[in-house]
Amino acid sequence: MKKIVASGKTIEDAVRNGLKELQVAEDRVEIKVVEQPSKGLFGLIGVKEAKVELTLIPEPEPAAADPVAEVEHFVIEVARTMGLELNITRSETKEGLLFALSGSGDLGMLIGRRGQTLDALQYLVNIVANRYSDSHLRIILDAEDFRERRRKTLEDLSDRLAGRVIRTKKEVVLEPMSPQERKIIHSQLQDHAKVKTYSKGDEPNRRVVISLKQ
Repeated sequence: MKKIVASGKTIEDAVRNGLKELQVAEDRVEIKVVEQPSKGLFGLIGVKEAKVELTLIPEPEPAAADPVAEVEHFVIEVARTMGLELNITRSETKEGLLFALSGSGDLGMLIGRRGQTLDALQYLVNIVANRYSDSHLRIILDAEDFRERRRKTLEDLSDRLAGRVIRTKKEVVLEPMSPQERKIIHSQLQDHAKVKTYSKGDEPNRRVVISLKQ
């Protein structure tokens, strides 16, 4: 802690001089009187000034931002720019912290074609969350149960395409998908007796391939 000794004709003068030197208000210092003022012989010579010690009180550390609250604020503000009013329900899942979005207006705007807008927003909120967090956070965004509906759609698609590969004996290359969606395809067919899956290509055009096992 920073300390200084200031002097003046009176205690008050000494304190004012010290505050001026530190450029702070009186509530930012602790004050200790080092020496009282006194007059010399017959009050004429040898005047002693008052001395005070001022100790600067450290400013309190700003409260750490709550990463979850920051994410909620970010999502709500983004939705408002799209004319949507959101309600957010949070829950813990094995994959991360789930933000289930509901509210008034067309939430399809937040989901986008095959969830592309929702995925992009999810990417951004994870950047926001981890900017304010000391440990890694994984935020999952969902709206109107889109993630579950999409998972079921992809699982059904996987089974149909596996059947096509078996009938035609030709591999099938799917359209580009996000890593999360590719994982659903791989998981659905990983124990299949006759077909296998792998990915090829570079992001964002990486695709799942379904082919016959040798």
